[in-house]
Amino acid sequence: MSKVSRIEMLKSFAEEEPDNPFNIYALALEFIEVDPIQATFHFKKLLGEFPEYLPTYFHAAAFFADLGEVQFSKIIYEKGIHLAESQKDLKAIKELKNSFQNFLFENDLY
Repeated sequence: MSKVSRIEMLKSFAEEEPDNPFNIYALALEFIEVDPIQATFHFKKLLGEFPEYLPTYFHAAAFFADLGEVQFSKIIYEKGIHLAESQKDLKAIKELKNSFQNFLFENDLY
């Protein structure tokens, strides 16, 4: 299946189930390489409308860091770590903290 047809399929899923954050998340991931503006839109929608959807934080923080939005990325990492801790998701805590430490080092934020 081509990336374009996957995107079209995910768009239809998102329209059918607007309250399912996974469809928006999947769209954001698909758009990262082909349309950063759309990826930005979908990540910001997830962060604003579905702040409890934990998978968003790892990819959104990395995406915004790659765009050079360092302070916004830092906030996303911090919120994601806090959310993972409140949800007691040990795997997510470990992944987010490791990625955050690398982010801090790469951006001289220690």
